[in-house]
Amino acid sequence: MKIISKIDKKVLQRAVQRAKERGVILPTFAQQKDPRKVPAKIQEKLKKIKLQDVNPLNLFRITWKNDPKTGGFGEGNWLEFPKEITGVDARIVGLMGRYFPTGAHKVGAAYGCLVPRLVSGNFDPTTQKAVWPSTGNYCRGGAYDCALLGCPAIAILPEGMSQERFQWLKSIKTDEIIATPGTESNVKEIYDMCWKLRKERGDKIVIFNQFEEFGNSIWHYNMTGGIIEEIYENNFKTANSRLSGYISATGSAGTIAAGDFLRTKHPGIRVVATEAQQCPTLYQYGFGAHRIEGIGDKHIPWIHNVRNTDAVSAVDDEQVMQLLRLFNEKAGQEYLKKQGVKADVLSKLPALGISGICNLVSAIWTARYFEMDGRDVIFLPMTDSMDLYASRVAEMAEQHGPYNADLASRHYGRFLEGCNPTTFRELNYFDRKAIHNFKYFTWVEQQGKDSEELRQLWDEDFWKSVFDPKQVAEWDQLINEFNAATGLLKSL
Repeated sequence: MKIISKIDKKVLQRAVQRAKERGVILPTFAQQKDPRKVPAKIQEKLKKIKLQDVNPLNLFRITWKNDPKTGGFGEGNWLEFPKEITGVDARIVGLMGRYFPTGAHKVGAAYGCLVPRLVSGNFDPTTQKAVWPSTGNYCRGGAYDCALLGCPAIAILPEGMSQERFQWLKSIKTDEIIATPGTESNVKEIYDMCWKLRKERGDKIVIFNQFEEFGNSIWHYNMTGGIIEEIYENNFKTANSRLSGYISATGSAGTIAAGDFLRTKHPGIRVVATEAQQCPTLYQYGFGAHRIEGIGDKHIPWIHNVRNTDAVSAVDDEQVMQLLRLFNEKAGQEYLKKQGVKADVLSKLPALGISGICNLVSAIWTARYFEMDGRDVIFLPMTDSMDLYASRVAEMAEQHGPYNADLASRHYGRFLEGCNPTTFRELNYFDRKAIHNFKYFTWVEQQGKDSEELRQLWDEDFWKSVFDPKQVAEWDQLINEFNAATGLLKSL
């Protein structure tokens, strides 16, 4: 399946001129995967630019390999959780998303959706606004990309998301910020707002819906899947080891696409989708509201290749929120230290945001359910960090009182030592087909897809065509032509 089927040269010419005026040079997908390919002059300039600055050159920092200490690039950032936390022999490793611009990896997914259209003339930054429907980080990523590219952006997210998200969007002067009713699990309300904007504004907007944009999953297939494979090969692979698990909260189903790539290298890998027990859509076609920000639900995303999902974890949001306090409050960290958790690990625990903790619980469940041992390595993404959730810790302190050693002891015993796969469902063929069919009610009945398109998504060859390396190579060729047209790279 080709994402870009045509090139509009007139629109492309206007996009090139806008980029030239804004000083925008676009990184290729190959450079995002391997920043050593970034021109040396750009690498040198980046050392003088802060990671979160709204500077067009920070487009080159949309990569898992930012080195926060030097301002350059490294091998990536990850944390291996010790047995004192996990309680299992399997090695559990988390990828840190906090070192992307915006502090979350969703800025990469947004780039994967926006830039192919920009360099092909299918989005006009001079006449159209980019609309980013999201439950938080994706709309921030899209707004940031637009700020760098000089494109007007509309961010849509539920009104109940953390205040840090709204404050951040205002700080980069996002063109429009639309707060829809509800909280994390109110995705349909976001879709309803998109339809309202389509009706009111027509071709003055382009909606980059992460739940249906294959550029989202393609970016993660290549970038997130690729970095996991590299980290495993360079740091964890032994004569007896095996990359046995990949855990991802489904959200838009972009990040879980890394599992599609990893299965091409490790056919026996277990790909586990994580969601909230309070809204168990995959687990039992359920609904509800929950507090695990960043994972959206009550529907199956169009871009979720359900055939590649082996199991579902439905994690209690109370477990996640109390572990948030254990990992971040002083009394919690002191208790963990007494349990043998080393100082360097304690210092990195704030790199887990709420969904990252959810993924960690799911990884522990996966290790226990499949009886994994010291030969097994499990990876999980830590989409964002505590930088976005200080207000949530303050809210819990106000509601439940100060955190102390007694609470830390209870939470450690209940939520880590007693971390067992209670609401965990291994999927057989029939289960996967049933979840796939469940897409009908959102996408065919509500969002304008047809039944034949839905049937295509069950075809394994369809996904091979989506993830065909030739597609990304074509995008990179268009990016190189775009940069050549602006002349900015040559004039560095």
